[in-house]
Amino acid sequence: MSVDWQGVFPASTTQFHSDQSIDMKATLAHLDAMLDAGIDGLIMLGTVGENCSLEASEKREILKATVAHVAGRVPVLSGVAECTTANACKFSNDAEALGINGLMVLPGMVYKSNPRETIAHFRAVANASGLPIMCYNNPVSYGVDITPAMFSDLADEPTLIAIKESSENPRRITDLRNVVGDRYILFCGVDDLILESLVLGAEGWVSGLVNAFPAENRLLWDLAKAGRWEEARAVYRWYTPLLHLDTIPTLVQCIKLAEAECGLGSETVRAPRLVLAGAEREEVLAVIREAIATRPDASIIGAGA
Repeated sequence: MSVDWQGVFPASTTQFHSDQSIDMKATLAHLDAMLDAGIDGLIMLGTVGENCSLEASEKREILKATVAHVAGRVPVLSGVAECTTANACKFSNDAEALGINGLMVLPGMVYKSNPRETIAHFRAVANASGLPIMCYNNPVSYGVDITPAMFSDLADEPTLIAIKESSENPRRITDLRNVVGDRYILFCGVDDLILESLVLGAEGWVSGLVNAFPAENRLLWDLAKAGRWEEARAVYRWYTPLLHLDTIPTLVQCIKLAEAECGLGSETVRAPRLVLAGAEREEVLAVIREAIATRPDASIIGAGA
């Protein structure tokens, strides 16, 4: 299966009203802000989209509205994060019927599967629809590591076409290339490892902070892809304190607070998550506000393309 997935794919937030009900209008308006900045694809219902805090019907409602709103401008993928393989297969099949362009599939939630079980899960989901799949490897958050050897085992599944590598170990980019060659499209899934991952051969970036800083995110990507390393490093050093917020347990709250500070969304999250408070909130706000005050000059952004 051949797809042209590369570039910046936001793991987009889901916007809520103050009562924690879905604010679909705000969710779609936020997508437009990122599309206007030149993103290359969208991932709905990832961790940042609060997938596991949504009802099954809500997930399908979001996908249906997103497909209609984006109208083919960029590929739209959906996160698949279910507790059972059967539910992951059903959701994948339903997403295909709703017109989604691809899936980002996680191992089964809650239970930490062993390698044999993990491979069986991905094989089952791969055969549940005809959609191309990005396999999401995040052992740090979910306790299941999909190793290069396991991806070699899975290479005979034609719909498994990409890997979102979030092990926080940039060595994995090289290890994957050495073991499976160019069999998969490799995406960096850790915001504060993007420049390192690009140097090592990543072709895409599943980003969280792009939700709040889409123009600067695009700038960093374009400078790096153009080989303008001195400028890219300068932007990366400005951006890195923000990007660190993508690697902590409260990443969703941090990203949504940054969105709110940038006028691109609400910080409301769905319980059990709560908005940041106290000293933690002040520390995160300081990082966000310092970044806003020192953002790269607009003329540099224009030169990045």
